[in-house]
Amino acid sequence: MRILICGGGVIGASIAYFLACRGIAATVIEGTGVACAASGKSGGFLALDWCDGTPLEPLARRSFALHARLTEEIGGDWGYRCLTTHGGYAGSRRHTRHHGNSFDIDWLSAGVRVNQRLGTAETTAQVHPARFTAAMMRAAEARGAKLRLGRVTGILRREDQGRVAGVQVDGETVEGDVVVIAMGPWSILAAAWLPLPAVFVLKGHSLVFDTGTKLSADALFVEYREASGAVQTPEVFPRTDGTTYVCGISGESPLPIDPADVTPDPGTIERLRRMCEDLSPAFSPAKVVAQQACYRPITRDGLPLIGRVPGVEGAYVAAGHSVWGILNAPATGEAMAELIADGAARTIDLSPFNPGRLPVLDPARIRCGK
Repeated sequence: MRILICGGGVIGASIAYFLACRGIAATVIEGTGVACAASGKSGGFLALDWCDGTPLEPLARRSFALHARLTEEIGGDWGYRCLTTHGGYAGSRRHTRHHGNSFDIDWLSAGVRVNQRLGTAETTAQVHPARFTAAMMRAAEARGAKLRLGRVTGILRREDQGRVAGVQVDGETVEGDVVVIAMGPWSILAAAWLPLPAVFVLKGHSLVFDTGTKLSADALFVEYREASGAVQTPEVFPRTDGTTYVCGISGESPLPIDPADVTPDPGTIERLRRMCEDLSPAFSPAKVVAQQACYRPITRDGLPLIGRVPGVEGAYVAAGHSVWGILNAPATGEAMAELIADGAARTIDLSPFNPGRLPVLDPARIRCGK
């Protein structure tokens, strides 16, 4: 069985890994680079129970456990560790009052009020997303998977149109019996070739600071009031490599065709930088080592598309994971490997994520920037 996985992000790498664990060597086709988009520029936050009470609950719980298991199963260091996670509020100097903290996080500014615990070391954790994705891809390759660099420009069908026959990569035909679309936000491009629902996008911005290794393993979700009165919700994640990741302020800029063309909006990054200066003296402009943006893939009902593409034998999709892509990648990869190899997933019920639950996108409505 020749399996082609379109997309070298965390979802594609995870599918390739779990297929390889079953002795099935897939080819991952990636146009720009492994973890080049959200898989490399997200926060890498993991939560056991934050999806409880939603259709995502079994997927998230299984995936949280798999993240811990993979640290034993795969060699390498991708910054996995358990965290204590807090909530609080802050504001620009114009809005700040000195409240003090209910929890002892000494690296925060005096004007930041931390007043609740959102997760413990048993229920929240983190990974460095780019390193995790790369480790999954390397582990898949070590078990026989292949990585092919090139841009997917079409999907081939057999003469009866009822089954996939492969893909076009930079104009060259690559034959395959199974094609998996796992291109994150760019999965919308595949709607020109397959009957797929729409994948929408939300652009997020982030800064990475060189903060050293003295910051405690405390993640922070803050309600922050800007000088204008607008309320933002920055998220703060100190990492094991001596950096701290801070994200916040989303937008709806058009999705460029090439992930390499994704750049932060200058005004938005400046707002985030001012916000960070108010959150901690450790977040000074001189300490910025990366300012970046990425697009999160979102579906109409907020649930990912995981499963067979209706009406096209051998076509599958795994995309639209929104903010939970890093968390839910391992369980998605495991379930997709079961579905492809055995005809059904057994670890997770994939029916809530069936692509057929949503209307198919009219290819004429596909919009991407240059």
